[in-house]
Amino acid sequence: MVLGRTGLVPAAASTYGGVRSGFGWSVVAWEPHMQDPPIATVELPTPRGRVGWGFVTLYTLSYLGTSLLFIAPLAVTLALKVNDLVGTNAAPASLALVAGVGSAVSLVANPLFGRLSDRTSSRWGMRRPWMVGGLLGGTAGVLVVATATNVATVVLGWCIAQLFFNAVLAVHVAVLPDQVPSTQRGLVSGVLGMCLPLASIGATFVVKLFSGHELAMFLVPCAVGGVFIVVFAANLKDRRLAPKVRAAWTLRDVLDTFIVNPRRHPDFAWAFLSRFLLVMAYAFLTTYQVYFLLNRLHRAEADIPDLVFLGTLAQSSAVVVASLVGGRVSDWVGRRKVFVCTAALVYAVAMVLLSLATTFPMYLVALAVSGLGFGLYFAVDLALLTEVLPDPDNAAKDLGVFNYAGAVPFTLAPALAPAILSLGAGSYSVLFAVAAACAAAGAFAILPVKALQ
Repeated sequence: MVLGRTGLVPAAASTYGGVRSGFGWSVVAWEPHMQDPPIATVELPTPRGRVGWGFVTLYTLSYLGTSLLFIAPLAVTLALKVNDLVGTNAAPASLALVAGVGSAVSLVANPLFGRLSDRTSSRWGMRRPWMVGGLLGGTAGVLVVATATNVATVVLGWCIAQLFFNAVLAVHVAVLPDQVPSTQRGLVSGVLGMCLPLASIGATFVVKLFSGHELAMFLVPCAVGGVFIVVFAANLKDRRLAPKVRAAWTLRDVLDTFIVNPRRHPDFAWAFLSRFLLVMAYAFLTTYQVYFLLNRLHRAEADIPDLVFLGTLAQSSAVVVASLVGGRVSDWVGRRKVFVCTAALVYAVAMVLLSLATTFPMYLVALAVSGLGFGLYFAVDLALLTEVLPDPDNAAKDLGVFNYAGAVPFTLAPALAPAILSLGAGSYSVLFAVAAACAAAGAFAILPVKALQ
């Protein structure tokens, strides 16, 4: 921060003066030689005080609702829909097509809508229009999937859903640096870390509740998640960008939407690499745990759903505990890197335990330990990331680029795993040893970040 004539203003915008508004900072274009600043053109609720539990609760529920939009189709309903259309034998390949094309759309949509949000000058704010509009557009895509009569229509509908739901996700993540002061980001990101495991359990429950009613299985999760999102959007004191200060789009801006220069922003690049490696380890586990149970532990195929549920429950319970405790403690001590590094190492230990597991109880222990590492990592890593963003004025765009670190591994892991298994003579111990190495490398990749302790 630097001291302007009328108050504190962001250092990145040193040619601006600031006057305090009821909701945050009102930033006005003002040169040092001017006697009086003109009328405020932007209102930014730059975090200046601690957020209350009312905000945290609504934000968490809305983030949970956003997770539910994605998880319900991916966990259950998409697979069931495709199976109904093409039959059991052709379903795996068709589902891979649907999920793969949808993932490709998400890689473009997340940073794109982030950049659009950063430059939105609507009277309703920068983030709110994309929350509500994305919810409506994504729900329309889910409706197309639910009523599809062929796989091509399912692909189209899921691409629409991924396109617009990623707008919702991009702006939700940007709310953290928008609204929450750095001294609370560990706590809040830790609470947000509970959303994915809770959404997984909730999605399974909702779909099970409406089993046999295809339209309801698809749309009820959208309705439940939508209520949480709309309530939060209605109560959000959103950033507002005036058209006068909105930068014009250039070709360079369009290209920069999808990249962050690692040489100019090394801290961001190291954080990206750390997340990428940790998620790669996680992707190896989630993609191949069913085959591990079948081939390594020799469990019956009919038992797999129950065994996976028990493993997910053990892992999710540990995630919730680690997220809450880790994020809060990180804020108390004012450190981030040591928690992220420790979390990744704990996850590496979990992968080693899994590689040695020969019984189902050992498998459960390994998954519980992985939940501790995963929960602690994502609680603190998100807080760390918001403090090394290249440009706070384009937070949603940069967070969208960072999303690649969480998405690309799920494409690479299924492609690399067969080769690893082949080199290891079909041994899942070798596969999970590689996963352990990825997690450990992710721990050390965070150490070069210089901006934080």
